[in-house]
Amino acid sequence: MLGFTPKHMGYYKMAFMHRSRIEELEQNNERLEFLGDAMLGAVVAEYLFKKYPYQPEGYLTEMRSRIVRRETLNNVALRMGLHKLVQYNQNDRGLSRSHIFGNALEALIGAVYLDQGFARTRRFVLEQVIRPYVDIELMENTDTNYKNKLLSWAQKNSRTVSCDTLDEKMDGSRKLFTIGIVLDGELVSSGTGFNKKEAGQVAAQKALEVLSIS
Repeated sequence: MLGFTPKHMGYYKMAFMHRSRIEELEQNNERLEFLGDAMLGAVVAEYLFKKYPYQPEGYLTEMRSRIVRRETLNNVALRMGLHKLVQYNQNDRGLSRSHIFGNALEALIGAVYLDQGFARTRRFVLEQVIRPYVDIELMENTDTNYKNKLLSWAQKNSRTVSCDTLDEKMDGSRKLFTIGIVLDGELVSSGTGFNKKEAGQVAAQKALEVLSIS
């Protein structure tokens, strides 16, 4: 998975320890997740800057957000098999449906940085994460604004759709939102995220699937 032999296994064990198992910050993966998020953003920004030499800042920003968004990272983490390594409270069924595996991927990147330095981290992100698991060309040509797509469909078909906040709760040091898509007064889907925009996009994507809107 890593492409190299770790020097300090403690970092990697911590990267896969979710707060639901150990609440102490010095033993769970939240701080590593913070560090890995910064490292991932830097590597992806450089990658896109070189890949698209003639694209403006706005385009690069949008592409970076698509790559590092929670849904993308969670999908990559699952395909990498990180769900088999993450230690979390499996009695909490909501956790397995959240983004804890994508968060663990960020924590893993943070662990690689502390263990190996930036050059190896950059290589790991590009060779073990981006190239095998992220289809940049497909992402480039896909409209990922699911909410706008749903609203456009509703307007064309004279349907009433809204995004309602169903729940807000703390997940560690961050607030976790649950947003529901309500169509003509009926809840058709819901999604969670660490901000309302992210949760709304997840819920809208599920609604498009439920309604068979392509």
